[in-house]
Amino acid sequence: MTSAEPVTAAADLADLLAGPVVPAARGLLGCLLTAGGVTVRITEVEAYAGTAGDPASHAYRGRTPRNAVMFGPSGRAYVYFTYGMHWCVNVVTGADGEASAVLLRAGEVVDGLDAARARRPAVRRDVDLARGPARLCAALGIDRTVYGADLLGDGPVRLRPAVALVPAAAIAAGPRVGVTGAHDVPWRFWIAGDPTVSAYRRHVPRIRR
Repeated sequence: MTSAEPVTAAADLADLLAGPVVPAARGLLGCLLTAGGVTVRITEVEAYAGTAGDPASHAYRGRTPRNAVMFGPSGRAYVYFTYGMHWCVNVVTGADGEASAVLLRAGEVVDGLDAARARRPAVRRDVDLARGPARLCAALGIDRTVYGADLLGDGPVRLRPAVALVPAAAIAAGPRVGVTGAHDVPWRFWIAGDPTVSAYRRHVPRIRR
């Protein structure tokens, strides 16, 4: 299947995730992720190509205890802690050993709104509940316990196909966010005009004193 074709069944989604990371990332837009009594419709993602020449990937220098799940099988959850305070969740893609993954950057809460609000009581607007990768995890209650989970199974964290196809013309692409290497690679994809998509901030290298 190509990135322009609809994902209509769980088998199609499994096939999509087993393929190259960029089509997988585009195909994840509109899909549904459920955890902790909350379901979000994915509206923004970022692709990372693992050991295949992508210095922004956590797997660029090879396998470690932290990134081991990235090496397969596809459809698993790669969860990591960042800035000493936030969880982020990725969907593992590609053939075993490739270590590619798609970071879920933002989503629209479509079910379990009260539970999401309870986890993020300071948020004033519902569109901000899962607007950003750390916020998405917070709204869904995702943490380290989800690491390695089979997202395509019937476990407590489930990834399901989109209810309606996101047309190729509605998908925008641009540079990735917050990475020090290959930050201008246009592998961030989002549903154009969706209010839940996070604000873009270009990478600015730190000045060493």
